[in-house]
Amino acid sequence: MTLENRIEAFVELGKQLQRLTPADRKAWAQLALSRNPWFDEANVSNAIDGIIVMLQEQYLREWLYPYHLKQVTPKKVGVVMAGNIPMVGFHDFLAVLLSGHYLLAKPSTSDEPLMRRLANMLISIEPAFANQFEFVDLLKDADAIIATGSDNTARYFEYYFGKRPHIIRKNRTSIGVLTGHEEADDLKALGEDIFRYYGLGCRNVSKVFVPEGYRFDKFFEANTTYASLLDHHKYQNNYDYNKSILLVNRVPHFDSGFMLVQQSEALVSPISVLFYDTFSSLADLRQKLNDVKDKTQCVVSAHGWLEGSIPFGQAQHPMVWDYADGVDTLAFLQKL
Repeated sequence: MTLENRIEAFVELGKQLQRLTPADRKAWAQLALSRNPWFDEANVSNAIDGIIVMLQEQYLREWLYPYHLKQVTPKKVGVVMAGNIPMVGFHDFLAVLLSGHYLLAKPSTSDEPLMRRLANMLISIEPAFANQFEFVDLLKDADAIIATGSDNTARYFEYYFGKRPHIIRKNRTSIGVLTGHEEADDLKALGEDIFRYYGLGCRNVSKVFVPEGYRFDKFFEANTTYASLLDHHKYQNNYDYNKSILLVNRVPHFDSGFMLVQQSEALVSPISVLFYDTFSSLADLRQKLNDVKDKTQCVVSAHGWLEGSIPFGQAQHPMVWDYADGVDTLAFLQKL
């Protein structure tokens, strides 16, 4: 297959995903729920929409333009995929196959049904892809590795794969910045960054920085619609458990009725909990963000006013050129 063939196939995949009916999307969600109770219809549908955007021809060609993929010598690239949100491994799947390499995919058991369905759709569009990838349990034959996991699993990845070319991703989370001057629509958009996928993704905002003396009343009022999260039994269980821990230990916190807000220096909050910390000046804020930049996936602010941040509501809508951990996957694949 030529690069042009590969691009055309993925563009067509995006078009077919766009033609999925509400009934089709519900069926995809039911397939996902068989493995992962967090993958409900709304979140699976949102993930499908994200892939559709990535596969728009204009964006694909703009993304690929700076690279020299026609000169790539095909290698076997093993990809250990995460399973925290639906089809989170798709970007690596896309990058490896577009670059012309052979993919050895090891999907998370939580997300395997959806990744296999995407792969089968791609093969139906371009049968030649059947010879370009396979799903495997072991990656011993891989020439290079891309692996995503926690800080703990990253140590194992380094041990097993450290002698091969690799990208190994660790725990990351995202941060929001509030000034107290945000409008209700801004705060509601921030809610999307916090609550989408129940807070399970690395692009979910799990901590906000606020000015000293900040009051969360307006934030709670703007996000009352997310009280429906309690309809999900696992979210409800997390909320009840974390609330009881805070109460028993007499930890100061705010309670919206469906979310707990706690001051903490930590970055990654439990499900149903949002951490916050304060800043005294813009310089203080920048220093605190710089101190945790190696653990941060993205920073959001109202309309993206803060340099280096993206607007509220966009954290869960990455473009195809937004690389996980800021590591250029295509540049890595091009050099193999």
